[in-house]
Amino acid sequence: MVLNYYKLAEQPFGVTPDPRFLFMSATHREAMASVLYGVKAGRGFSALIAEPGMGKTTVLFNLLQQLAPTAKTAFLFQAQDTPINFLRNLLADLGVEEDGRDLVRMQVKLNECLVRETSEGKSFVVVLDEAQNLDEPVLEVVRMLSNFETPREKLMHIILAGQPQLATKLAQPQLKQLRQRVSIVARLKPFNAAETKGYIEHRLAVAGYRGEAALFTDRAFALIAQYSGGIPRNINNICFNAISLGCAIKRKTIHAGAIEEVLTDLDLKPLSEPAPLAEYHAPVRRAQQNQNVVSRMTGPLVALLPKRWTLRFAIAALAALLAGIGFTAVVAKNRHSDAEPATGSPGAASAPGASTVPSAGETPSGVATPVHDENAVKEGPSSASAAAAAVAAPAAEDSILMTVEQESTLYKICVAEFGKYDPQIVRQILALNPGMTDPRKLRVGQQIRIPTAKSVLAKQKVSANPLGSTSAVEAKSNE
Repeated sequence: MVLNYYKLAEQPFGVTPDPRFLFMSATHREAMASVLYGVKAGRGFSALIAEPGMGKTTVLFNLLQQLAPTAKTAFLFQAQDTPINFLRNLLADLGVEEDGRDLVRMQVKLNECLVRETSEGKSFVVVLDEAQNLDEPVLEVVRMLSNFETPREKLMHIILAGQPQLATKLAQPQLKQLRQRVSIVARLKPFNAAETKGYIEHRLAVAGYRGEAALFTDRAFALIAQYSGGIPRNINNICFNAISLGCAIKRKTIHAGAIEEVLTDLDLKPLSEPAPLAEYHAPVRRAQQNQNVVSRMTGPLVALLPKRWTLRFAIAALAALLAGIGFTAVVAKNRHSDAEPATGSPGAASAPGASTVPSAGETPSGVATPVHDENAVKEGPSSASAAAAAVAAPAAEDSILMTVEQESTLYKICVAEFGKYDPQIVRQILALNPGMTDPRKLRVGQQIRIPTAKSVLAKQKVSANPLGSTSAVEAKSNE
């Protein structure tokens, strides 16, 4: 189905090491040239080292394909646990019959085969894949094979291919003689972003893709390069799943959103610092999140309703949710507008030259501390302010005297003493302090009167409850 949908002759992102799909990046071309030169120069040993999934087996198959006209080749990839099994498998790959019981006899037969091939003008190349898994006794037999030679040339060239652990193993002191015989060491490195794009396009072309537009978008290419780490096997897995998903959702072009979904399914961890995936289609993700919120709120109720009411209920619930969000925004705006004019800057500076040392009765909290003055003279309401006169000033016994601390404001005083800011309380404070010309500029050490919580509660309707919970005010009045 996928092949027909994208008009492909074969699967472009398969798992077999088909040399036709080999993409020759700069590192692949260099590695291929180095190993090929070592074989033709008769150096005896070469090594090809690469991380898992880098396509070294595909490189080796391509190399053997090039050597086939002029060389007899053998490719060993299964585990070689003992020297006898290694020689038995090697002879079997060459078509030589042997019971595999006598190590010396097998070496003689191998030498006869090498001499015969050399007399026919052919060289002999043996590839040992996954060589990092070979034990030291087997590697010692491999080293001994290099002694099959004539005075003029080596009869055999051995290519050790494996993961980076192979380099570590060859560096061990006990394998010093083998390491000295390895004259060429080639390495395969991960693709960069441009090579990743070229690799994908090359495999699509080999598979027969002839679309007018690119199958993957530029952003999709960038995501694949970033999350695959430039490893061909990872690239194949991502692309295989991406075109499968694209076929399922009927998309002729694979976009970044599809790659993101594939990465989530595969749970690939980034090999570099990634940008948040949500940025690639944030509006869609936000819409899905909002839909999930509504579903969690209405799901249990919808299940109880008849089917014909389900859509109506969902629409009503969504409208109620949007109305609630709007109402919350309006309330928050009104609260802000009520608090702003009366308080001014919440961090109003003290008068120049004012002392910053707290006086008696002060606390380091930055809020004025009440000081009870039993001998304080009763003050009546000021006739200078009509607004203050409109609010009956509490009697002296219904107020307390407090000292202004550093950075105190009427806003902070209201919050500390009454639980929240309220303009009506500010007007009562102004009525108790007729000499307060500018309530936004309180001086450190200045003494002002504030009403008690009990008197504030008596002048306000409990049903309106402008100070928050009634219990909180009553708790203040009982202090």
